[in-house]
Amino acid sequence: MSTTIRRKAKTARKVAAAQGNKAKVRSARAQTGSALDMVMGWLPFSEEQLHRIFLFAILGGALVLAWVVASMAGLPTMASYQMAQIAAESGFEVKRVEVRGVKNLNELKVYEKALAERDRAMPLVDLEKLRQELLGLSWVQDARVSRQLPDTLVIDIVERTPHAVLRKADRFVLIDDTGHELEVISRKDAQGKLIVSGPGAGQQVVQLSHLLEAAPALKPRVAEAEWIGNRRWNLTFHTGQVLALPEGDQESASALVTFARLDGTNRLLGGKVTAFDMRAKDRIYMRIPDEEGKELALQAGAVPRTAQADPE
Repeated sequence: MSTTIRRKAKTARKVAAAQGNKAKVRSARAQTGSALDMVMGWLPFSEEQLHRIFLFAILGGALVLAWVVASMAGLPTMASYQMAQIAAESGFEVKRVEVRGVKNLNELKVYEKALAERDRAMPLVDLEKLRQELLGLSWVQDARVSRQLPDTLVIDIVERTPHAVLRKADRFVLIDDTGHELEVISRKDAQGKLIVSGPGAGQQVVQLSHLLEAAPALKPRVAEAEWIGNRRWNLTFHTGQVLALPEGDQESASALVTFARLDGTNRLLGGKVTAFDMRAKDRIYMRIPDEEGKELALQAGAVPRTAQADPE
């Protein structure tokens, strides 16, 4: 004999409550979808870009997890290498190099340094080592190397500023305001630039700049500065006239200011005098090629000397 047990039918109240719960769920889903769509609309990314971001995030999490597991196993070096290999296989390796800030430097020299990293996994690129190699280039004052994922190295170069030309026995060398040598140039390219000469002159460029700043009106009129006996300067102006200055920073600056004042009142530059000697504290000697310059020398309060002055 079989017995059938019938379930008690749901009451009208329970049926209404169940239908109400389903309606609430549908409403919540609709509101959540609308809110999510609204948030997605605010983000400055396309759906494809978001997918890529999520992919990179998942990959990054996997790499971190792999490194943690390997490190816990006592294999940090192997873990780093494995992470790099995973990154390379995922497209995170050097394929392109972008160089910025280059004006005078031969850009190929930068690429020669950077392309040694080509096809290397991004985590294995030693950014500081590459930066130090770039700082070894004559034109580079500073450099910054960074990764632009997934496959680009970005190199920002700060160049040195050319300031003068150092004349050596067999060549002309462009230098910056510290005397750092930039590159060899031709005699033609040296024209129009301040030329510095004499043994040890390159190390005195900063001191020369301070000296010329003492007389701003004369600074653009100086064509060449010769460092004499490792102790003082001879200045040659664009007129071809030479001014011999005394030893000492203060003494030479004071003499240059005095000369600028005399030139302003008597127009010494461009006149008959070929050389001015201000090494004596209380007088100026002038080299005069003929009698026509004597009157000008006397007006300037100088003691004329017809004999050739000692350039030293």
